[in-house]
Amino acid sequence: MNGLEASEIGALVGLTAAVALLIFFVIRTKIHAVLALVIAASIAGLAAGMAPDAVIQAITTSFGSTLGTIGLVIGMGVMMGRILEVSGAAEKLAYSLIRVLGKGKEEWALAGAGFVISIPIFVDSAFVILQPLVRSLARTSGRSILTLGIALAGGLVVTHHAVPPTPGPLGAAGIFDVNVGEMILWGLILSSPAMIAVTLYAKVMGPKIEAMIERDTGERLSPAEAFEEFQERVAVRERELPGLFISILPILLPIVLIFLNTFSATMVENNEGALPAGLVSTLAFIGNPVIALLLGVLVAIYGLARNQSRQETLDDMEFGVQSAGIILLVTGAGGALGGVLRESGTAESIGQAVAGLPLPTILIPFVIATIVRLIQGSGTVAIITSASISAPILAAMPDVNMVLAAQAAALGSLFFGYFNDSFFWVVNRMLGIKNAKHQILAWSIPTTIAWATTLVALLIANALV
Repeated sequence: MNGLEASEIGALVGLTAAVALLIFFVIRTKIHAVLALVIAASIAGLAAGMAPDAVIQAITTSFGSTLGTIGLVIGMGVMMGRILEVSGAAEKLAYSLIRVLGKGKEEWALAGAGFVISIPIFVDSAFVILQPLVRSLARTSGRSILTLGIALAGGLVVTHHAVPPTPGPLGAAGIFDVNVGEMILWGLILSSPAMIAVTLYAKVMGPKIEAMIERDTGERLSPAEAFEEFQERVAVRERELPGLFISILPILLPIVLIFLNTFSATMVENNEGALPAGLVSTLAFIGNPVIALLLGVLVAIYGLARNQSRQETLDDMEFGVQSAGIILLVTGAGGALGGVLRESGTAESIGQAVAGLPLPTILIPFVIATIVRLIQGSGTVAIITSASISAPILAAMPDVNMVLAAQAAALGSLFFGYFNDSFFWVVNRMLGIKNAKHQILAWSIPTTIAWATTLVALLIANALV
């Protein structure tokens, strides 16, 4: 800090105060996170010496540019997710994975199903949809309900925090201005070890936690019955569900198109004549996240909602969009905070101060997200806050892989899901866990294992790339 001028020190103090107020507003007052982010942006800008009208200009411009990048993608992603939810496509995928993996591997099937389903469907909704399957499998296979429930929740939560078009990581991609295809690819790579680690924890600890609950409370969570009866019920239920191909196509199509666009752009960058110009321009169009998600939604509408009336389908999509409204506002407000930090020069000052610290640069957004997550609970708010603060800082520093930095902001928000996290309550209540000690063992510890696993994976990736 010795090399910083008084004005820069004032900017850093102002940012510290702004972030402290942001956290205070979110956890102690009735002020919503959107309003708190705008207030924090205003304080940070004024403390850095910006004129009031310049602060307003930076807030409004950055809010609009952030949503201009990812607003439509979030909107179409939640439309698709709602159709997958009400059509039974998510259930179909889970049943299919269970049938493929067979008896004795139910926890891996549920973790894998959650890993895919949570990409387009909000994590809370996805768990509620699949929780009856957890109970049914526990009854019919004799497996611990906590083994199955924790594995499912673990698969759901890691991609919810890491893979667009889930709003949190998509917002981080927009704020860091990174390619969505690369964000998806790295999200899948970095979150896969976390899914495996949580599933292993569920397999080992699920029966032990369940035995502890029975010993402490006298309640038994997992009564058993014949596996054959479960297979019969599944056969009846599956006749009511859409086919596997059409169930997974709306998810896979956008991802494949985005990847093809990213691949062709990389090929052209390395060798101008590698691909025909017409193919490159076509892939650039259909592989743009907006168009790719649009095509995915159209496939969902005409493949999964074909038995619904026009009005029912429109109502379902509008219901999904309503749930995305607040996510859009939080993401835009986070972008506004980042814009103020860039325009005021605060980000550059922090970058200079941080550059000499003895820690990998990639840990800056990870640590910020971890702290914000622990304090206020919401993973999405932690991701957006971390990205907003760290993106302009890292942009002023050399040799930073911005995709991994965006993933760091996303993955740091996995830390210790606790009482202030809505998904903590969804998982524990749906599984019938009432005691705080048991709840922490069933969910807070697994999320921390996922967080630690992604930290190791992130550091390895940053060292190699």
